[in-house]
Amino acid sequence: MKIILFLLLVSSGVYCQDFTVNIVHYGAKGDGAMNNTGPIQEAIDAVHIKGGGIVWIPAGNFVTGVLFLKSGVNLHLEKGAILTGSSVRLDYGRGNASALIRSEEQSDISITGEGTINGNGIAIVNSLLEQLKAGVLKDAQWKIKRPAENNLPKIIEFTGCSHISIKGITLINSATWVQQYLHCTDLVIDSITVNSITNWNNDGMDITDSKNVVITHCNINASDDAICLKSEGNIIDSCVNIYVADCKLRSSANAFKLGTASRGGFRNIKVRNLDIYDTYRSAIALEAVDGGFLEDVDIRNIKAIRTGSALLIRLGHRNKDALYSVVRHIRIANVNVEVPADKPDKGYTMEGPLLKYPPGFKPVTNKIQSVSPWNNSGNDSSAIPYPHNVFPSSITGLPEHPVQDIVLENIDITYEGGASKKVNFYPLDSLAGITEAPTAYPEFSMFGELPVWGMYVRHAEGVVMKNIRLKYLNTDYRAAMVFDDINVLKLDGIKIPSAKEFPVIVFKDVKNREEKNIQLAKGAGIKISIQ
Repeated sequence: MKIILFLLLVSSGVYCQDFTVNIVHYGAKGDGAMNNTGPIQEAIDAVHIKGGGIVWIPAGNFVTGVLFLKSGVNLHLEKGAILTGSSVRLDYGRGNASALIRSEEQSDISITGEGTINGNGIAIVNSLLEQLKAGVLKDAQWKIKRPAENNLPKIIEFTGCSHISIKGITLINSATWVQQYLHCTDLVIDSITVNSITNWNNDGMDITDSKNVVITHCNINASDDAICLKSEGNIIDSCVNIYVADCKLRSSANAFKLGTASRGGFRNIKVRNLDIYDTYRSAIALEAVDGGFLEDVDIRNIKAIRTGSALLIRLGHRNKDALYSVVRHIRIANVNVEVPADKPDKGYTMEGPLLKYPPGFKPVTNKIQSVSPWNNSGNDSSAIPYPHNVFPSSITGLPEHPVQDIVLENIDITYEGGASKKVNFYPLDSLAGITEAPTAYPEFSMFGELPVWGMYVRHAEGVVMKNIRLKYLNTDYRAAMVFDDINVLKLDGIKIPSAKEFPVIVFKDVKNREEKNIQLAKGAGIKISIQ
């Protein structure tokens, strides 16, 4: 496999260069005060002109503005080295903020070592607010929400680069997305630590329309999606050949996510051995909602504790044209998840926003209403809180646009349970009224209160579930599983040991159904069909 071959080449030292320069020799000072942008950039340029080598950053705290990494250069931070982003927002440009370390159309570049890159996010945000108040910089939304993402610098942003290695370093305190790799090829990210919970939109890692990517042995704690693949271009752009393995993830959004941006697509994505904890939304979120494709995804060996949802697979339609997304050929196996009743990221510096009714929406007493909650962190006095019980995992397409060929095997999900009709209630006999929410932002909560606690599957074709165990710790009045508008459904080895209410499994408009080895709790009732 091409990705594995690239990883072996990197491990064997393809990027090793004998030529090394120390930034101190160019006048840099690690005193935490002097701005070292000039000396460090001069060292990078010298190594690049020489044909490649190492720019060595020794122990110390080296403040810097924007750095441009060039072909052949390995920016190496030794243990005890700290590269700190300037606290002055104008050091990142007057228009869209430049990343602290950026590179465009370069090759054979790397950032390695045991040192730390500090994005200095809080100081930059404060500096930006001062400049906005003074009218020096502009931002259309900062007074009603918060400064726009493009007005805040990332720590790393590489565009159109190839043969990249990011290894061993620690990245902390970004003002926005920690790192983005856009239209890059042959990228290895290995054994890095990300700890960035200082601001909204602190995605731990964004891979955008890039190919041949290996992400391994990373430890990420982020206030937004931990590892996120995006496709922001058009149908010819995509993330292809991505391998993610042996990572520990925490997020106040989603742990591992494909989407939400999905204009092009995602193909040949393999994920292995993720350890997830304290994650507000979904452990695994696979989303195609902008007309792109999401296919050939193989995810195995996922362990998650304290997460809002185990799995979300969603085909939506946010784009304005008639092109619908395609979601197909997905296999998820060997998953063990614990879902609490309270907020999984409660107490973190930047928590995910509590759900609200859409701005201006007024719920009507004694009337069945299905609404997609507003999960926006912006301020709107007309948006009132949306009370809810624990949400199930969900696999959903749209009418006449089903998700296809979905295989779940060896899935074990334990819910805290304890749902109450006094918190919120949606009746099981009104499945046809559940909002389709085709243009809604895709999240585990997007269908609002549901009459199911374990697994909700709607508008799908070719669904296979084998060895699935769903359990709650406290009695839940809702059904354990709901299947609605499904063509070809195979259930084998479904175990629901704790369900005590009737019905347990609901089938509505399900064609070509096969069942065997279905085990329900004694006295739990039987499966029923609703036509």
